[in-house]
Amino acid sequence: MIYVVKRDGREVPFNSIKITNAIERATDGTSYNIKKSEIIELTQKVMQRIETLDKKQLYVEEIQDIVEKVLLGNGYTLIGIAFSDYRQERNKTRGIKSDLMKFIEKIGIETDRDNANVGNNYSSKLLRIASESNKWHNLSIMPKYLSKAHENGDVYYHDLDSYNLTINCLHIPTKEVLEKGFNTDYGYIRKAKGIVSAAALSCILLQSTQNDMFGGQSHPNFDNDMASFVKYTRQEIIQEIIELGVDENKIEVLAERKLRKSIEQSMRGIVYTVNTMHSRMGSQVPFSSMNIGIPESKDAALVCEIFLTEYEKGLGKGEQPIFPNIIFRVKKGVNREKSDPYHYLYTLACRVASRRMNPTFMNLDSDFNKFYYDQGIIPATMGCRTYVCSNVNGEEGPKGRGNIAPVTINLPRIGILAKGSVDEFYKLLDNKLQIARESLMHRYDVLKKLKVKDLPFVAGQGLILGSEGLTACDSIEPILKNGSWCIGFIGLAETLVALTGKHHAECEESRKLGVEIIAYIRNYTDKLTEETKLNWSTYATPAEGLSGKFVLKDKALFGEIQGVTDKVYYTNSYHVPVKYLISIKEKIDIEAPYHKLCNGGHISYIELDDYPTGEIIMDILDYAYKQTNISYMGINFHIRYCKDCGSYLQSGANKCMKCGSRNIQGISRVTGYLSLDERFSSGKTAERSDRISHTTNHTTTY
Repeated sequence: MIYVVKRDGREVPFNSIKITNAIERATDGTSYNIKKSEIIELTQKVMQRIETLDKKQLYVEEIQDIVEKVLLGNGYTLIGIAFSDYRQERNKTRGIKSDLMKFIEKIGIETDRDNANVGNNYSSKLLRIASESNKWHNLSIMPKYLSKAHENGDVYYHDLDSYNLTINCLHIPTKEVLEKGFNTDYGYIRKAKGIVSAAALSCILLQSTQNDMFGGQSHPNFDNDMASFVKYTRQEIIQEIIELGVDENKIEVLAERKLRKSIEQSMRGIVYTVNTMHSRMGSQVPFSSMNIGIPESKDAALVCEIFLTEYEKGLGKGEQPIFPNIIFRVKKGVNREKSDPYHYLYTLACRVASRRMNPTFMNLDSDFNKFYYDQGIIPATMGCRTYVCSNVNGEEGPKGRGNIAPVTINLPRIGILAKGSVDEFYKLLDNKLQIARESLMHRYDVLKKLKVKDLPFVAGQGLILGSEGLTACDSIEPILKNGSWCIGFIGLAETLVALTGKHHAECEESRKLGVEIIAYIRNYTDKLTEETKLNWSTYATPAEGLSGKFVLKDKALFGEIQGVTDKVYYTNSYHVPVKYLISIKEKIDIEAPYHKLCNGGHISYIELDDYPTGEIIMDILDYAYKQTNISYMGINFHIRYCKDCGSYLQSGANKCMKCGSRNIQGISRVTGYLSLDERFSSGKTAERSDRISHTTNHTTTY
């Protein structure tokens, strides 16, 4: 008897039927005509070959080699090729299963750090295992050249685990939803009737929306939307005071005092809730953003003021709140100048940012923001930098819209392959742009098969533009037409070094070339919008886990190239390298032009040594917003506080001066939002350690 040695080392009796079945399976789904009798005859010829070997043991691969030779040697060339392809696909599948099993084993020990908002508990691990499994599935359903482009590091399909399941992010139409009520699938939630209920339900909106999507969520006009519900609370308070028989002259003062306390309690509740309320199987808190700063009423200004002061207080012991991201929008005539009616809110926002690193700031006087503002549309963004305003298929502005899905191009690799030739660089870039386009169109075709019931909250409850009038079994395609399809990039600095020997902060030639490259991508996405009648945008990718993935692949391919692959991360989007000594003004001047080009999202950071004052932050923003066209900015510094008493530590201190504890927590900003230091990916951990402060001195030498 002949025994077959399987791949796992087990021995089983030889069975000729398995050869017959393998030949049949190899021809399944092909146009090759072969009769059952022919397959049996071929099986017999394989048996004869095996018998001439006079072996008692044969390995699986040996038998398959014989089958392939018999097919090719007996006039069944096309079937032989099909069998060979079948073997390769089976081997690939086995490899995927093996890799997946190894990955699952690794996750069982600790989750990875692709997302600094994900913890290491049971829910997080279970989510990561499911996530990794679906990634392999989605790579298998796309054309091979597209999956290969992702696997070899030419491009990166973000949130591949969600490729076939859902869309990215959403600016929630908060006021509109709260005024009509909504259903979370477990029962109807009545419309909010006061600031307390509106604030509480605004958190539920974030949580329920995030459970339907893979990205973040925003309240795009939070202070104005909440203000709509203040009047109801004021009316209730006044009525209660009247019923108590209070002196008529004291009613208004007493009512406003009680109203303020009610708003304080509501805003404090939001800060506490978004930092403790979990989503996505309990693996993370909602990735939330709040846009404020352009009040349209005194009530909105009051909400804005109190929200900032409650965030400034921190959590129970004064600890740093991680969420929400707060975006304070700055506008001349509203809050930017000392003579503006709400300048006091801008001053407050800068003071809070000097302690909490939030808010970040958005310049509504940038020409591309002002274009919409002058039409009555107030632009908004997210901490992850999602920006969406234009729309070729419907209502413009951010409300009810977001990015559908992004793909990122590995720019440094193109720079390396171009070998100093800018013309060759653009030829190679054209190819990668085409792949990015085709991958997103493939994703479009996959996603349009989803129905409204697959996004039961955001689509089923009408939160997202395009869902109006759709029924549960309708396709979500109208939604896909109103969102933005993003082509992003990473590592412009390293790309320029590969092409010219210097990045955009080192020489004027590179500085001009950098802007030209991103303008080239923007022109491409604009043309796609015209051609496809979908909203395409250029995206300054907030690379978190990706920051260390591309460079590892490129270092393996090209070796260590100084200024390009000599770190464990690529520099984020168009940013000046974090280790490069540069003044605050120069960094702003260099990065400002990219904000207008990156219409899918952008942000620039200024890194400071220690806690700045509010005045310093305002000085930085005043230069940026009055002298350049820059839009979205964050001021970074390293926050460290005592986990036992909540006291903040000064730079360099390793022990709490108040209680003596060494139980210290570090907080940094990563790709637009705050995170605990220990939750960074390896690439971002290395980047944070490399960051140096931007100076007030002029350093440019070109």
